[in-house]
Order: sequence, then structure tokens, then C-alpha cells
Amino acid sequence: MSQEKEFTAQPELLEQSRKFLAEHTDLKWIEGFMFDINGVPRGKWLPAEAAEKLLKGSLQMPRSAVSLDIWGRDIEDSPLVFASGDSDGVCLPVSPISLAPWHREVTAQLHMQLHEADGSSLYADPRAQLQRVVDRLQKLGYTAVCATELEFYLLRDDVDHLARPRPVSDNDAELVPSTDVYDLSELNAQRHFFADVRAACEEQGIPADSVLSECAPGQFEINLLHSADPVKVADQTLLFKRLLKGVARSHGFRVSTMAKPFGDQAGNGMHVHMSLVDSHGKNVFDDGSEEGSELLRQAAAGMLATANDAMAFFAPHSNSYRRFQESSHAPLNLCWGYDNRTTTLRVPASNPEARRIEHRIAGADVNPYLVLAGILAGVCHGIENQLQAPDPVEGDAYQVQSEQLINTWSGALKRFDKSALWREYLDPRFVELFLMLKRQEMAEIGARVTDVEYQSYLHRV
Repeated sequence: MSQEKEFTAQPELLEQSRKFLAEHTDLKWIEGFMFDINGVPRGKWLPAEAAEKLLKGSLQMPRSAVSLDIWGRDIEDSPLVFASGDSDGVCLPVSPISLAPWHREVTAQLHMQLHEADGSSLYADPRAQLQRVVDRLQKLGYTAVCATELEFYLLRDDVDHLARPRPVSDNDAELVPSTDVYDLSELNAQRHFFADVRAACEEQGIPADSVLSECAPGQFEINLLHSADPVKVADQTLLFKRLLKGVARSHGFRVSTMAKPFGDQAGNGMHVHMSLVDSHGKNVFDDGSEEGSELLRQAAAGMLATANDAMAFFAPHSNSYRRFQESSHAPLNLCWGYDNRTTTLRVPASNPEARRIEHRIAGADVNPYLVLAGILAGVCHGIENQLQAPDPVEGDAYQVQSEQLINTWSGALKRFDKSALWREYLDPRFVELFLMLKRQEMAEIGARVTDVEYQSYLHRV
């Protein structure tokens, strides 16, 4: 039996964590966790006294824990389970210890990444796959500057008479359907919740920016500020989703980032804003014009050319595909345009030095590591092959005759499987593991008979 190995955390992370521990002598618990392929946090609660050991890699978890299905089950026939003895990996910290203020007892959290037992990268961890694509982009001489915009529903803790979720809303929309877009009364009604969200973000160093009421009762959007570290952006987005759910529970609410929790209401998206800077920190999408540079058009062309290859990342669940409906602000056609919210890719109106592309495909139910890996792989593909973007679309992109986004889960997985792109940009072992995971989930859901089917067909046909 091998002896437990100690690892050294990054000096800045270690310094910040020890400063936190010195300032919180009343700490009771530490949650050590990582995020799996679905973006679900997996980990353990440990007593506060274990903090120093956690920082040195004492937390071990099965390597298979990073590839559990959405219900927390092992992938059948996974190479990480019985074939390899279901051996342990080691969790190493990637963010400093910080307060999780929504708990009743004083509790901290430590965000980690699962590695091989010797500390080397574990191919199954999605964070490692994003880093792989980031490294490839940097070899081209560019760094991606990214930001995410996350939509979510704030829900009551109880359900209606049909066991459906109920939004928390200050607007009585039973008689006349209401969208509540930019409705300040909705924000005012939940001001205590959002105040606690803001305080928790400050505790955890999450750069939350503007808050707005979105397109349906109980639906909101919070934007995170941009960063020149895409892996950190994905870290912060996942930690933010976890924070939202924790604060909501402390208020007696629930938060859902399910892509389409209500069939007749707006879905939840996660838009990504992206630009590139060179080694001098200059935005290479900016050429001083309103249109942007040739590199912007190559990046856009690459993202369009690879969008369907990446659809399994942008829409990873059965419910994800309900979001793509005409005139819903979710894109259907592979096209781009300037300041046009009906297109797949939008170049927002901005000063030239802030020229960027907004990627509008992904739902809020995604794993941001994989979404950013998919987007940046498309950018690399476009630049490396000097692809030419089609003409930008003006007006209603839903009426444009162009290639369509894949609109079924099975179709997305078939395209992902056949795509040569992922076996070039990602670890081929991860590609196979992802396919096994998603096929298992699809088979489980496909075997279930829904309530609507019983009501429609049981006694009528």
C-alpha cells in the first residue's frame, strides 16, 4: 500500500487560504469538492482542523467520481471503474478557501480538481480538457478574454397541484401572461435574496456585475465580469451557480438553471462574450473599424463551422433541446451579425477597443469548462485554417436560409461521435468517456414513459 503523498498548493492560493483560516477561528466545516462532467459538485465535508491537509492534497476520491451520470451513478463499462479497480485520484485545490455564508454553522469551501494519484492531470476531469484547448490557443499567440451571462429561475420550495415548480414572482400573471423583462419591481421584491448573493460573491471573489429581471416571471440574469483566464471564468461560473443555489435554500427558495423548466416560458441561457488579446494585451478583434478585424471574422467562421460538432456540449441534456424554438431568442440558424440578438453569434455594439463576439447557443444547464472548450476550439479551427465567415445577417435571423443547429440530443451525440475535431483538440479518452456517459443518460430517459403519454394514450388508443 503506497504512502499518502503531499503536494504543494500554488503560493498565492496557499497564502490566501491561510489568511482566511487565521481570520475565521470559529470555522466548523470545510467542503472540499470538484465538478464532474455534468458540472455537478462532488466532494466531502471535513472538520475545520483538516484544512491544512486538504491544501496539501489529502482528499482522495475515486477517479470515476468525475464521470458519474446526472443521477450520480457509475458509467457502465467505464474504464475508470471496475476495469481499473475503481482506484483513487487526488483532489488538489484550484481556488483559495473561502466562506460559504449560506450555511447555519460557519462553513468554508475549497474548490479542487481531481488528478491522478501522482498529481498528474486526469484526462476525465473536464477542467483539464479546457486547459488543453487554452494551451493550444496560446501557442497561436492569443489569450481569450471571456465573460458569462447566466439566466436562472428563482422558485418556491413547494410545487403546484401537478407537482410542477412555481416561480417566485411579484407579478400576478394568472390572467394575462407577463414577461417582466427589466422589471425593477421583480428585483425589489427579492432584494434581500440578491443582497445575500452579492455578499456571498464578495466573500468568494466572484466578480458579479449587473442583475436584471428576464423574460419570464421569476427569471433573472446575473453577469460576471470578463477575465483573460478562461479556466478561471469557468471556475467562477460553476461556483456562482453553486452559490445561487445555496443562498436560495437559505431563503426557503430554489434556483434552477435547467434549460427549459416551463414549456410556455423563456428558457435559461448562458451567453459567452469572447475576444482575443495578443502577447501585448491588445484586442486583436479591434482594427479601429465598426466591423472588426479579419481575425474576428476567422474566429466567427470557426465557431460557426464547429457549432454542430460542439452541440453536445452546448445542449448536454434531454431538456436542453426544448429551449430552441423560433422567436425565442435562442438561435436556430448558423449565422452571425452585428448587434443582432436573433443570430447565433452577435457582435455587440461597443467601442472598437471592446470589440468582441457573443456566443448565444449554450443553455444555463451546461458545464462551462466544456462550453468554453467548444467555443475556443472553434476559434482555433477558424484561425488555423483561415476560414472565411459568411456575410453578416441583418434583420430576423429566424427567416434566414442557412445550416440549422442540430435540434435533437441523439443527433448531437451522433455528430459529436463522428467529428474529427474533438479527437484533435481534446484527449480521445475523454471523448469516448463523454459519449458513454451521455448515451447512458439518454437510454435511461428514453426508457421512461411520461405522464403526458399516459394521459394522452392510455385509454384513448
